[in-house]
Amino acid sequence: MLTAKFVTTDKELIQIAELSAANLSSNISAETKATEGFVSWFYPIDTLRALHAVVPSVIVKDGDTVVGYALTLTRECVAVYPPMAPTVAHVSAIRYKDRPLADRPLYFMGQICVGAGYRGQGVVGMLYQFHRQEFSSQYEMLITEIATNNPRSLKAHEKVGFRIVDTYRDEQNEWDVVLWDWNI
Repeated sequence: MLTAKFVTTDKELIQIAELSAANLSSNISAETKATEGFVSWFYPIDTLRALHAVVPSVIVKDGDTVVGYALTLTRECVAVYPPMAPTVAHVSAIRYKDRPLADRPLYFMGQICVGAGYRGQGVVGMLYQFHRQEFSSQYEMLITEIATNNPRSLKAHEKVGFRIVDTYRDEQNEWDVVLWDWNI
């Protein structure tokens, strides 16, 4: 039985790191990237532990196995994970409904991933519904970036309710900034 919950153990963080590595763009074939999607960043266990100390991430488990994760990143996470600083700066300057996102109570999805044997079973929806249930009293919206060459991920996010609010290019890739406004 699949269940969504917050990360509570080091074993779960280790399984997130393993799932991240198994689905990293540089570790999978072009065919798999095109048909199944991919993750762009590897999160080593030490980074996951530091982030989890700030705010817990959400996982879906099948028994004792983590089959999907959605990393929670608040602005405070920049202190322990400096690579997210450019994203925070970029997003902060975006205007949404006539206000800069810097003025809005929002947080970031650091990454979402579902294991190969569990795709198409509603795991993405479970992860995001748990996020909304647990964080909507503190935040108005959830925001993330999706590589424009990852259409499977964009489609999954749009199905949940995310909408593109910006597209930009950095030294690594071109990104769609997508936002899920919980007030709509």
